[in-house]
Amino acid sequence: MAESNHGALAATFKIVRVLQAICLIAIIGMTSNFIAEMISENTTPPNILIGTLSVEQTCIAVLYCAITFILFLDGILPFLINTGMDGMLLIAVAVVAITVGKPLSYVDCQAIGSASSVSSSAYEFTAALGSSLNKNGEGLNYNNWIGATKATCFEMKAIWGLSIALW
Repeated sequence: MAESNHGALAATFKIVRVLQAICLIAIIGMTSNFIAEMISENTTPPNILIGTLSVEQTCIAVLYCAITFILFLDGILPFLINTGMDGMLLIAVAVVAITVGKPLSYVDCQAIGSASSVSSSAYEFTAALGSSLNKNGEGLNYNNWIGATKATCFEMKAIWGLSIALW
């Protein structure tokens, strides 16, 4: 194996590729878990979450990180093509981070479940969720899911944060 001789840039490239793969794998796991929770509730997951897995193509992006890492170690990575591919991946990640983050930026996860007023009863919460169902009664608005529990709120904020970190 031919070791590339690019000094500090080589070390930076290697570290960044490993961190990218870790972030992408975490995004895949958390998004899949979130979608599994929705499916267990017999609800169609929002397009935003499906887009997180498909638009970003996180599985393919992890494979891309691994392949470019190996090509770099072998000294046969075409830097211009790699730059173009990284740019396209950056655009996809930015779109996902912006789309997922629009409603998340207004949500305070710590405040979820701590309200003690009468207006936050279980009946009103259920009524609000029911009003957001689509015509078939299958789809649920993404905004209602992220505010349902602290766990789902923090999970979505983690997905959003990791997407921003990949910029």
